[in-house]
Amino acid sequence: MNRSYTLPYSSEAKKSSYPGLVIVILAVLVSVSGSVGFAQQVSLQQSNGATIQGTVVDAAGKSVAGASVLLGQKDHPDIVETKTGSNGFFIFSALRAGTYRLHLEKSTLRNRAVEEFVLSEGEQKHIQLVLEALDAAHSNFKTSSSAEAMEFADQPNFTVAGVTDWTAAGGHGSDVSLRTSEDLTRETLVLKPGDSEHSPSGSANRTSVSNEAESGLRAALAKAPRSFEANHRLGAFYLRASRYSEAVPFLTTAYGIDPKNYDNEYDLALACKGLRDFSRAREHIQSLLAHEDNADLHRLLGDLDEELGDPLAAVREDEKAARLDPSEQNYFEWGSELLLHRAVGPAVEVFGKGTKVHPKSARMMAALGAALFASGLYDEAALRVCDASDLSPVDSDPYMFLGKIQIAAPSPLNCVEPKLARFVQQQPENAFANYYYAMAIWKGQKSSENSQAMQQVETLLVKAVTIDSSFDEAYLQLGILYSSEGDFKKAADFYTKAIAINPQLSTAHYRLGMAYARLGEGAKAKQEFQLHDEIDKQQAAAIERQRKEIKQFLVVLKVQQTPPVN
Repeated sequence: MNRSYTLPYSSEAKKSSYPGLVIVILAVLVSVSGSVGFAQQVSLQQSNGATIQGTVVDAAGKSVAGASVLLGQKDHPDIVETKTGSNGFFIFSALRAGTYRLHLEKSTLRNRAVEEFVLSEGEQKHIQLVLEALDAAHSNFKTSSSAEAMEFADQPNFTVAGVTDWTAAGGHGSDVSLRTSEDLTRETLVLKPGDSEHSPSGSANRTSVSNEAESGLRAALAKAPRSFEANHRLGAFYLRASRYSEAVPFLTTAYGIDPKNYDNEYDLALACKGLRDFSRAREHIQSLLAHEDNADLHRLLGDLDEELGDPLAAVREDEKAARLDPSEQNYFEWGSELLLHRAVGPAVEVFGKGTKVHPKSARMMAALGAALFASGLYDEAALRVCDASDLSPVDSDPYMFLGKIQIAAPSPLNCVEPKLARFVQQQPENAFANYYYAMAIWKGQKSSENSQAMQQVETLLVKAVTIDSSFDEAYLQLGILYSSEGDFKKAADFYTKAIAINPQLSTAHYRLGMAYARLGEGAKAKQEFQLHDEIDKQQAAAIERQRKEIKQFLVVLKVQQTPPVN
């Protein structure tokens, strides 16, 4: 498990005091004078440009007057604001071509997820936007006990229209929150289904094949080297054992004997995928799809498209799979693909529907929490992951999510500390359980002056490093704890231990520099500050490179076409 966590008491984390960077920026801009707003509007305009007009309604379809509609162009600092009239109508005119984002604000209502959209030269776009009551919005994330099929009359409220380079991260909150969101996304992608969550079995005869002895299968093939059955069964045996290079020749021979056999060609595609021969695997899956429109095939094709660098095709295949079979796995794969490519609003929508159709899926609930966190909705994110921990109390993954969410969130989250207390009770020898519970207790304290709670924090952190002597973050937090008590010598010792384990832990270098400064060792302090700055620059560059490798989805909302109101 990756231990690259962000710390609530580090110098970086002090910047993480807002639930959503975009919302904060918009809130500030709303408060500026009318003359500044006019100057911003001019900077986005051009003569004979494009137009955006539409209406704002509530969940019942009634016009909403006096709502703030804020428009911003991607990668452009300016924001334009207008208010809806008595009929809910708004308009932005003479706009440049580009990618735009709309945001709505009203005191007792809030917008559904509004993603960015592309505006062409001279285009006239008509949009209807819906504001809903806060209570209603929150209830959308509550689970339902009925396992309904996907109701897409109840159609998804979005279309993935394209991809772009992720040159601007597009996340909420501070860089601390964004990095935590990326970490949660990576861990969401590898969440395993629980015992109650069923995955498709694939070929009908697969379980029996894996139990047969290799020697017997080879003997059967030696007697009949041109037998389809003998080649297929030996190839399938190697496939189950993940011996892909051995599986492919036998499955290929079987395919040559009977190219119409579904099970064999499916196994051959899986073996090619295991060998990372994605193009060949894709050819076989497309061949199978030509004869049968199958959800499993669409999902596997989506995996291959993602591996081949075509995420747009991948998400469309995942959506097809979910439509054909609204299984837990298909919902999860679709939502995960959206989340990976920062289509955060659509990911919330898909995971939200998935939790209603599969209310006992702990990983679906945890994934919904990760998507909500990426949206800057920290309280709702924590509630959903707390629900996931209740669905699967013995599973470590929801607790790990909760620990990271609690550390990165700007303020304590009510449901988290009791769940992490349960984590420690169930797994007292788990270093992460002790660490995250310590951090939750610490974050809930208004003062760290000789309190009983802070003694508990110290005990838990010491136990974490006792269980795992390579736990660099726990050593760092012990250093911060002793520094807060004025024991800079002891703090410096713990910072040094953290750095010995992980020399790239930039916060530890900064904190060690501060401790040296307080101890009067100026030269050592200067050296640590320089190391901190160098590491920060290197890590920032590496993160930027990683982000650019991921294509970001361009999402267009499916909104009702509303003619302009005179």
